[in-house]
Amino acid sequence: MRDQVTPPIGLRQRKKQRTRDALTRAALELFVEQGYEDTTVDEIAEAVDVSQRTFFRYFANKEEVAFSVKELAEAYFYAAVLDQPAHEAPLVALRRAVSSAWESVDEAIREVVPLELHMRAYRMIVSTPALLAVHLRRNAELEARFAQEIARREGVDLEVDPRPRVLVAAFGGVMRVAAKVWSEGDDCTVAAIRDLTESYLDQLSPALADDWHRPRPASTVSPASTAGPAGAVSPASTARPNGPGHGRTVTVAGLDGVCRA
Repeated sequence: MRDQVTPPIGLRQRKKQRTRDALTRAALELFVEQGYEDTTVDEIAEAVDVSQRTFFRYFANKEEVAFSVKELAEAYFYAAVLDQPAHEAPLVALRRAVSSAWESVDEAIREVVPLELHMRAYRMIVSTPALLAVHLRRNAELEARFAQEIARREGVDLEVDPRPRVLVAAFGGVMRVAAKVWSEGDDCTVAAIRDLTESYLDQLSPALADDWHRPRPASTVSPASTAGPAGAVSPASTARPNGPGHGRTVTVAGLDGVCRA
């Protein structure tokens, strides 16, 4: 009798997750259709046929639900960085983490909302002043976490050595540009943003170090194939001295692509 009244923990958690996902999808649909500022918590709750009190069990406010899918994707990328082998150079670790996480990110997003809705929600965020400010703050906080992790991996003091912050700032900037171009394009698939990101990352080192007026040598190999397996950079950029904390020159290989709803 007790088992009939009290569902197993697994079932209860799944029901809670379904409610959270339903609130997320309803909120993003309303934000995209009628605007973030013009959407109320009551409207979101009503769309899922729950009370306002239920909404606040899952989200502190509208801002939190607006960024919930983006936060989910960021968590997968950060976890992928933590999973990279300690011997990899910082840039290699970041690139391989991004390359390896796309499939998991794709699946995680699709479990909550359609990819097209995610893309349209991203546009909504960057075009809404109140959310854009939060978006920029969140990006800065995320980059700080990545810089701390890179410093830890390399055994350097983040307060003395600027390289972790410089590397993450450059890498994060490329990721943001790729996301913006993707959100403005015609192809809303994760494959599109993955290819675009890899293409843009391939241009980071040339954009920083090359003479833009000097003709580039002809290449018979595509950017994807020169990046190596799993989005790795060229051998020149992967070389590193023995042991963490030693100085080295870091070169970046890697980014270019499209998307519009």
